[in-house]
Amino acid sequence: MEFGYGVWCAIQVSPSQGDTAIVAGSADQTSQPGGFGRDELAARNSLRIVKLRLGLTLIATAILPVAIGAPAIRGLLDPRALAFEELVGLASVIVLLVAFIGWMARQIIHPAAELEASRARLHLAYAEAREVALRDALTGLGNHRAFQEEFEALLDQSRRYGGALSLVLIDIDEFKLVNDSAGHAVGDDLLAEVGRILQRATRQADRAYRIGGDEFALLLPHTDAEGALHLARRLLATGLEVRPETRYERPISFSAGVGAFPAHGMNREQLQQQVDAALYRGKRNGRTVVTLVDPEQDHEHVDTQKRAALSAAVSRVLTERALRPVFQPLVHLPSGRIIGFEGLIRPDGASGFPNPGSLFTAAEIGGRTVELDLACLDVVLAGAAASVPAPLLVTVNVSPRTLEAPEFGATRLLAMLDRAGIAPERVILEITERETIADVARVTTVLERCRAAGVRVAVDDVGAGNAGLRLLSQFRFDVVKIDLSLVQAGAGRETVREVLGTLVDLSARWGALVVAEGIETADQLVMVRDLGIGAGQGYLLARPSETVSPERIDVDALLLRPADPFTRLGLDRPVPVA
Repeated sequence: MEFGYGVWCAIQVSPSQGDTAIVAGSADQTSQPGGFGRDELAARNSLRIVKLRLGLTLIATAILPVAIGAPAIRGLLDPRALAFEELVGLASVIVLLVAFIGWMARQIIHPAAELEASRARLHLAYAEAREVALRDALTGLGNHRAFQEEFEALLDQSRRYGGALSLVLIDIDEFKLVNDSAGHAVGDDLLAEVGRILQRATRQADRAYRIGGDEFALLLPHTDAEGALHLARRLLATGLEVRPETRYERPISFSAGVGAFPAHGMNREQLQQQVDAALYRGKRNGRTVVTLVDPEQDHEHVDTQKRAALSAAVSRVLTERALRPVFQPLVHLPSGRIIGFEGLIRPDGASGFPNPGSLFTAAEIGGRTVELDLACLDVVLAGAAASVPAPLLVTVNVSPRTLEAPEFGATRLLAMLDRAGIAPERVILEITERETIADVARVTTVLERCRAAGVRVAVDDVGAGNAGLRLLSQFRFDVVKIDLSLVQAGAGRETVREVLGTLVDLSARWGALVVAEGIETADQLVMVRDLGIGAGQGYLLARPSETVSPERIDVDALLLRPADPFTRLGLDRPVPVA
């Protein structure tokens, strides 16, 4: 019984200890990729236990036959009953038995040692493979898989102990432009430099990840939203500095969204969606900005049911063509002559949308922007063909997202113009400055092909965000339309007038026509004429209307102040009673 129990223990201990080592290594790897010291120690301890138990088995096995045969041996050792040759033979048998048992034990120990050495090598390979699987080779940061795993782990800790956890999502501005213009090697240097900035600026407890091509994430334990916002702004300031003797010396611009648990989300999906919506809102408003989650502005972007409902509502508008065109004249300010009309869209009353802004916002949230843009183009061009006489110009709006989409291109635009019976030379394609352009190369190609076919290109809403000067530097425009915010502020602020003057000078050098939008008062009209702006739009000149009138506008009459009603009636103005 003693022998059988010892061998059973020796055989059973090795697998169980090895399994324990593997589980411990897996748990250790989850919290610290690359740390396999405990795995090796567990493997070595398992080998020692195997050797110890087998040694004990050897001793027990060697003693067992001696203990069983002791009485016989004592009798045989009686010199009177046993000859010397028999004594030597018996001793030889016992020695051979012990040697055989020792050989058998060695045959067991040697494979066990090889097994444990193989398991140690397996643990090392596992640790190295997991290190590769959880780390981004270019930046040295954790990758998307590591981000997901640790995000869940840190959220669990925050729920358990009641601490805050902040999430920062970072997207490099115009990274594709760097790749296309300077090459992928420079793009890799840019990514590596961003990784270095994140590592140097964060605490040891913080976690940094590269979760996509040019997308990064920070997890900040024990940090609220304000603290994370401060850190993200400090990172942006660091990136915008020139860093000599680094892999990428030029300024680095990025946009970031910031949110925190539990204020902006109770689980990983909700918090990440909220922060991503804040990031997108910042990029849409001009980039190079850190944006904190605003539940009032961002909730629709993360509400799945809301998105589905808005998408369905926009789909009904597209299916029923519940859209109608209106036209606002572009006026040549020195003469008052009408040079063209901008085609705008109004939703029908039955559409369920009170104004164009709500319709386009719903399309953006519901993922229907491109479809709505193309439908609006069809409606506006059909209306222009019926009401805007040649050779007056027709301007139409297209978002950058539509220009980037495979559904749109110069060929499709020309087919739409041919179907409406409008010559390409009469059309101005307006690109809004309020949305950023991700695929600069594709947009450039589309615009060049449109221009080659005779279509003119305008940049719209210049001054509405940070992206306007970027657009002006990236593309060649025939028309520059200044946003109403600059026009209306310029009448009362000298600094704004200086900006407007600079835009006029730049446009003149490029040979582009400048159009001032949103002219609503006589003072604004005087200002834009004094600055030499050649054309204008606005309620003072004419409101959008379904009825198109090419008649000249008396601009000088709009500059006269309205007559006093008492004077017009021939009455004296009453003196106020003190």
